[in-house]
Amino acid sequence: MPSARIVRRQGSVVSASSDYFKSPGCFTCSCMRPRYKRLVDNIFPANPQDGLVKTNMEKLTFYSLSSPEKLDRIGEYIFQRASRDISRKKTCYVIIAMEAMDQLLSACHSQTLNLFVESFLRMVQKLLESTEPDLQVLATNSFVKFANIEEDTPSYHRRYDFFVSKFSSMCHNNATDIQVRKTLRLAGIRGLQGVIRKTVSDDLVENIWEPVHMDKILPSLLFNMQESERYPEVVGCCSLLPCHNKLIQGVVSLTGVHQGTYYKGGNGTRDDRDPNEPGVLADTCIRELVGRASFGHVGSLLRPVLRHLDQHSLWVPNEFAVHTFRIIMSSIQTQYSYAVVENLMSHLDSNINSSAKIRTSIVNVLSKIIAISAEESVGPSVLEIINSLVGHLKNSVTKREDFGEEIYREALISCLGEFSAHLPDYQKVEIMVFIVSKVPVGDVSGPEKLLQEMLLKSLLIISKKYTNVSMTTTFPVLLLEPMLRLCGNLEMTTLVQGVFHTLLDRQGNLEKLRRPRIYPMHLKTEPCSRADTVFIRKYGEDIYGRILDAMSLPGNSLRTYSSLYTTLALVAIELISLSTITSYLTAVYSIQEVATTQAGLSTKQKFHLHAICITLLHLILSILQIQPLGDYCDKVIEQRKNRAPYLLPDLKEDYGNISSEIEPDLLLDQNKVESMLRESGLDTGVLTRALTHRHSWVENTSVSMKGSVTDLNNLDLDSANSTPGLQRKYPEEELSFEAMKRILSDNNEQRKAENRRKQAELCLAFRTTAFSEIVNNNTVKDEDTLQTKLMELLQKNLPPVNPLPLQTDGPIYEVLFPELFAY
Repeated sequence: MPSARIVRRQGSVVSASSDYFKSPGCFTCSCMRPRYKRLVDNIFPANPQDGLVKTNMEKLTFYSLSSPEKLDRIGEYIFQRASRDISRKKTCYVIIAMEAMDQLLSACHSQTLNLFVESFLRMVQKLLESTEPDLQVLATNSFVKFANIEEDTPSYHRRYDFFVSKFSSMCHNNATDIQVRKTLRLAGIRGLQGVIRKTVSDDLVENIWEPVHMDKILPSLLFNMQESERYPEVVGCCSLLPCHNKLIQGVVSLTGVHQGTYYKGGNGTRDDRDPNEPGVLADTCIRELVGRASFGHVGSLLRPVLRHLDQHSLWVPNEFAVHTFRIIMSSIQTQYSYAVVENLMSHLDSNINSSAKIRTSIVNVLSKIIAISAEESVGPSVLEIINSLVGHLKNSVTKREDFGEEIYREALISCLGEFSAHLPDYQKVEIMVFIVSKVPVGDVSGPEKLLQEMLLKSLLIISKKYTNVSMTTTFPVLLLEPMLRLCGNLEMTTLVQGVFHTLLDRQGNLEKLRRPRIYPMHLKTEPCSRADTVFIRKYGEDIYGRILDAMSLPGNSLRTYSSLYTTLALVAIELISLSTITSYLTAVYSIQEVATTQAGLSTKQKFHLHAICITLLHLILSILQIQPLGDYCDKVIEQRKNRAPYLLPDLKEDYGNISSEIEPDLLLDQNKVESMLRESGLDTGVLTRALTHRHSWVENTSVSMKGSVTDLNNLDLDSANSTPGLQRKYPEEELSFEAMKRILSDNNEQRKAENRRKQAELCLAFRTTAFSEIVNNNTVKDEDTLQTKLMELLQKNLPPVNPLPLQTDGPIYEVLFPELFAY
């Protein structure tokens, strides 16, 4: 008996054989199916090679729009058919089902999209789980289309964990066929790009910034950026199914990237690489991801990047690391750029015990990107970065000295300079003040001495980026004071003077003043401003005094003298005017005094000082055009050329066996200089006195020049000035008009020679005489002490004061003021 099927229709029971349902004149089983299923079945052709039936697809789309409540059932039914076709290896029918899904997705209104999306995502997931590359590419293209659709109502329960994991694994595909490998990697990158677009801007869906997702997305993108250009292009057909070659050829049709608009390195240079390369697409994806990051997401973004560079040893060499961070810095929102630098600095802190090469590479990456963040760094963030760099310098000087550590320190200094170069000038001054406060003071050795050198080099490189407008602004007390104090350090003098040179030189004359020269140098000059005149009047004596002390050091080399000369020459050009020339000439004349009276200097050093003295005088007179004094200077120069050329520039390392005795007429005569200044109508009061306040800051900070013969010569051994009521007496001096006139008119060379002899005898006595004998010779007797005098005064009987009479003939006011009560 043939098999029969029972069909219920309007209360009647019909028994029929299978042949009955095949009869063309009767209804079939499909007539009893829901309409949406019949519409879905009709979109599939009898021959799968014919593709989707477009007319029936239009009917299905119209039905979906007319009955949106059926969308979820339509999607579920298409998913069931596609799942069955996948298991039966009917790939062409699966492609038709996915195409139908895509058309319904694009036709649906955003209000009803959630009814269909769940089935759509299940369909995409099913295809991604397939082992066939063409189905994975097909699913990726559909997901990208879905990601570009904006939904009005977010789905709170929708999750994308599977898609992040699957697309990340596709980015690492290592198929044997290079073309298949490239295609799947491109699909994976595009899939990650779709996930980012779908989730990053919606706070109600899954947080894509969580480490569980970032640890998969960013390493996958970086891997393709790192590896893609290593694979050669292969021309030929892929080994996929013939009916699906168009999927591979159009794999990048939905990337959303325009041809020919790629830029690399964040520096605006055009990148002509193929946009269909995985590395280029990964570059674009990272830019998009970084551009959407907020301040709180910067750490989550950079942590996997730094871990990837560490685990794959990509710091040395660091070309890829530099390229990656340039992409990040050029894509991130400008107000968050400094956070990238802070995270990279923290990573440098964590690698403090790593090799010098790794630390140097990290610092080099910082140098390349730190300029971008400098403009957005304000307030504490600036000093925090500077303090961190200085801290690494301090740590480096304590490590074992080798070539790698030296390169690392130079990289830190260069990084510091790059950061400072893009800051405003007022912040550069603050940074210089901060750095100079960290410089060790006093006589140091070992690591502290090296730290001194490194910090001064940092100060020098920052000063080269600074634009000097006003000396008062450029040299605040907190910067000028410690720098002048460092001038007394013999080994650091050249570096300190280098900082002064770059900060003082506003006219571009530095290269012409590197060494003393007499002949005209065609210098560029401008009149000294009022503010600069006030500055040099306030701090001039301190500056001159510290430079003179530095010149007095016995260990000075020719290089040191040249740097000190350059400083004074720049001061003359930038700060000296007719109102302040006398104090400057006092400093110049004091250089000659150091050369003639300083016993610890060698003959070569004395010749250097004499040459510097005459060169500075010639320079300042050529600038200010004081004719009488200029003629006198030219006369002295001419005499030295004829009789003592070694007292003129150029400075030499060896002068042979030349006596240090110099004839008086070859030296500058203070009296003649004074008289010529008076002839020019200038005040000579400053020139007649010495630099009495040369150590005002040094005294306050308890730092002095130890063992200086000049200080010993100027030492006041008499305590008369500190004794009340006792004045110093000079038995040989006659304070009268005739005596003053004689001093001004007579030649005082003999008097000066006598004074120098007495000072030499005094110095010799204190160096050779026993201490007890010095005490006995310079101690006053008991009867002359202050205590004895006070006791004598207290023991005297003073006469009593007559009191007012207690008995009076009238009121006391009439007695005291009788004129007021006279009648």
